[in-house]
Amino acid sequence: MVITKIRKRDGRIVDFDAGRIKNAIHKAFVAVELKDGERAESITREVVSLLERKFKEQIPSVEDAQDFVVEVLRKRGYEKVALEYEAYRKKKEEIRALREEFRIEPKLTVNALEVLNRRYLLKDVTEKIVETPSQMFGRIARAIAKVDRKYGEDPKESEKIFYEMMTRLEFIPNSPTLFNAGTKLGQLSACFVLPVEDSLEGIFTAVKNTALIEKSGGGVGFDFSRLRPKGDIVMSTKGVASGPVSFMRVFDMATEVIKAGGKRRGAMMGILRVDHPDILEFITSKQKPGFLSNFNISVAVTDDFMKTLEGDGEYWLVNPRNKEKTAKLKARNVWDLMVKSAWASGDPGVIFIDEINRHNPTPEVGRIESTNPCGEQPLLPYESCNLGSINLSRMVDDGKINWEKLRETIRNAVHFLDNVVDANKYPLKETANITRANRKIGLGVMGFADMLIKLKIPYNSTEALELAERLMRFIEEEAHKKSQEIAEKRGSFPNFEKSIWKNKYKAFRNATVTTIAPTGSISIIAGCSSGIEPIFAISFIRNVLSGTRLFETNPLFETIAKERGFYDAKLLEEIAKTGSVQKIDKVPEDVKKLFVTALDIEPEWHIRMQAAFQKYTDNAVSKTVNLPATATVEDVRKVYDLAWKLKCKGVTVFRYGSKPEQVLYIGEIKTPEGKFISAESEYAGGCPTQTCPFPS
Repeated sequence: MVITKIRKRDGRIVDFDAGRIKNAIHKAFVAVELKDGERAESITREVVSLLERKFKEQIPSVEDAQDFVVEVLRKRGYEKVALEYEAYRKKKEEIRALREEFRIEPKLTVNALEVLNRRYLLKDVTEKIVETPSQMFGRIARAIAKVDRKYGEDPKESEKIFYEMMTRLEFIPNSPTLFNAGTKLGQLSACFVLPVEDSLEGIFTAVKNTALIEKSGGGVGFDFSRLRPKGDIVMSTKGVASGPVSFMRVFDMATEVIKAGGKRRGAMMGILRVDHPDILEFITSKQKPGFLSNFNISVAVTDDFMKTLEGDGEYWLVNPRNKEKTAKLKARNVWDLMVKSAWASGDPGVIFIDEINRHNPTPEVGRIESTNPCGEQPLLPYESCNLGSINLSRMVDDGKINWEKLRETIRNAVHFLDNVVDANKYPLKETANITRANRKIGLGVMGFADMLIKLKIPYNSTEALELAERLMRFIEEEAHKKSQEIAEKRGSFPNFEKSIWKNKYKAFRNATVTTIAPTGSISIIAGCSSGIEPIFAISFIRNVLSGTRLFETNPLFETIAKERGFYDAKLLEEIAKTGSVQKIDKVPEDVKKLFVTALDIEPEWHIRMQAAFQKYTDNAVSKTVNLPATATVEDVRKVYDLAWKLKCKGVTVFRYGSKPEQVLYIGEIKTPEGKFISAESEYAGGCPTQTCPFPS
């Protein structure tokens, strides 16, 4: 008897399609053995034959078919493939059970469940997981909503709203909030900046404070510009100073031995002013592989420097200890060195420090000198900020943006993040004081590339830039309205009268409201593209946390390929060799335009997209300009020049292959197996290095 029907898990009877079995087997072979799946055809024939013999008068179920797949794989000696196929089935069962538990439709992927199990779900002293994902979201919703009671409000409704917003994967807060909300530790912020004073006591106080913050899951930024330069006199010992770069090694080693919060590695930002006497050593400090491996570094570039650069002039280096001028450098030579170093290693980035301070919301409180590790959050010394991101891919219905749904999500997210300021258990007294005085929050977005695909707008297009501005303007306006409403009920942030908002609003709750963060782990959980980054690959191998591999394909591409009739596993295998569809003849031209990857896009589009979002973002925008291995030093220079021209607050580039350790490997360039593009478990796009893949 020929099999024509099959029973799905929900009991529905549908047409039998042997191609689905073949594609699943094909993907399993590619993922597990990193060999092509030609054997899938003959294995599928044997599975179908077994089904036809056993179910002559009955309709088989999906589980029956999968059981036979495992049986045939084992019989033919493919035990490892069979084991991984079984493991994948088990994970899918867990996800189906979670859907029932949530009573909604969370689109958790197998890798999302792996990430949750490994990093986010609470464990007991024996490392046994003691909560489910829905219980995790419930724990967070309760802990954050509880703050309402402090202001005479009933938290029950807020708890329900927060829970549903997270379980629908429409909004996810930063990782420390997921880790620690409702726990004894209770540290909820992702971003911190610490001062580094020019004394041994000041330096090692900062090291100690860094350890306390990283232990709780936070990342830290520093400005090392106060430290006297190498060779300068130390009066107390009659010795000479070793300089900022030398002391950065102390912070780097301390971070190396701290597994941040037992959840993720620590990450730091090191900043030095362009007029510091040690600036040349700083710019080239990360050319040596492995040196300062826990740091991102950026040069704080001033307006004066950029004017001098434009005039092809020289500028003075200044000793921070006594403000004496020490030497003159040609601005063009320093800029060239920054560009060349960034081309070679991805470091340093550039922070336009005066542009940042032009938008400092509390200039009377202090000057901003540094940012968090990924550059999106400029902060005053000791200040912290809590972030969260709206999943824009969930804001599209039937090919159109659901503006009302987005508005509601923005309002609820601002309420959530404002509550976090009160719920937070700060690791340092100084941090508690200034964070509560300014109440900065950072509402951002993720899934922007997915939204564009759903709207049929190419990422590298004027239409996409126009949408980015319109979208972020809407988000900022609605977020500001909500901050005003909360302030009218609960009061403005304490430093309101010292802020730029005092002449614009009668009351304002948060000194900053919006930020565009890189969303690593939380994008994986939400099943969407990272931040405002383009998608990084259409089809690829995922190295999951359990040590196994998954063959992943962008679900939007898979859907379109099936609808348009050009889908098959062999095509996906071909795409997985580079991650791109641009040179695949079988993919229609209009689909190619929609599914551009980060490396398909000209560098200019990356910067223009960053600038479009920055126009309506209170804080800063984290965006990596990904460049192919073939990019030139001149390409990097154009990126840096354009970032300044378009009023970005900073810029970061990454040329593929410029670092020995990455979390994304393309084809034969870096993959040991020599064939497919592969990504680490929590890489969702953006900076493919180990100091910035999981910041949010």
